[in-house]
Amino acid sequence: MCLSIPGKITEIYTDGSLLMGKVDFGGALKEVCLDYVPEAQKGQYVLIHVGFAISVLDEEEAQETLSTLREMAALDEELSSDEIR
Repeated sequence: MCLSIPGKITEIYTDGSLLMGKVDFGGALKEVCLDYVPEAQKGQYVLIHVGFAISVLDEEEAQETLSTLREMAALDEELSSDEIR
C-alpha cells in the first residue's frame, strides 16, 4: 500500500535542473521535488509520496485527507491502549 500526505507549498525554486519546493506539513517544513507537478504554485496543496509531489489538490480535498489521517491516528492510539499487557 502506498501512502501520500498532503502539504502546502511555501516556496518554489530550482536546484540544478529539478523543480523543488518547501512544503509545510502542519509546521514541519520538508524539501520536495515538484518536477511531476510543474503547474503547482506557492500556496497550493500537493500530495507527497517519498519526497515527490505527485498531484495538486484543492484546499478542501487536502483538509479532508488530513482529517481522515488524524482519525486513523486516534483510532490506532485507542486500539493500542486497549491491548492486554
